[in-house]
Amino acid sequence: MLEVIRQRRSIRTFLKKGIEKEKVDEILKAAMFSPTAKGLRPWEFIIVTKEETKTKLSKSTPYSSFSKDAPVVIVILYDTDRGNRFKEDCSICAENIYLEATNQGLGTCFIQIAEGTEAGEGRPEDFVKKVLNIPENYRVQCLMPIGYPAKQPEPHKDEEFGTGKIHYEKF
Repeated sequence: MLEVIRQRRSIRTFLKKGIEKEKVDEILKAAMFSPTAKGLRPWEFIIVTKEETKTKLSKSTPYSSFSKDAPVVIVILYDTDRGNRFKEDCSICAENIYLEATNQGLGTCFIQIAEGTEAGEGRPEDFVKKVLNIPENYRVQCLMPIGYPAKQPEPHKDEEFGTGKIHYEKF
């Protein structure tokens, strides 16, 4: 597992190559195996593959423009009628997506929507909810564009492991 973690990087450029359905299914399985507060599993996912919709979503924030070039965009949602740990549950889920995408030879990047920076389209969460017809009781945590990386990034190195950040018993 540590090797997959070392390989995980935020990927913003993708090859013009589709993703096998089996790989997307495995990524979604990994997402749904993530822990949630009280085991409620209140997240849901929208899988976006249509060019027109990806182009609209790419205007969500000033940092989301590259998402239109990914073959698949996974949108992580949270049903607030079923849970109350939106940020925590969705963030853990997103990390599982990151790791399984990496494990499948794919790349992704977490594009913050819930508290994202406004673009010309207004508040990112309101914009995404409108584009995807998401009910009011759902929150949108992020977009995760997924595809084959245009270039393989360098893995994390042991030098990044800073023992000075580890404290035992007390600070």
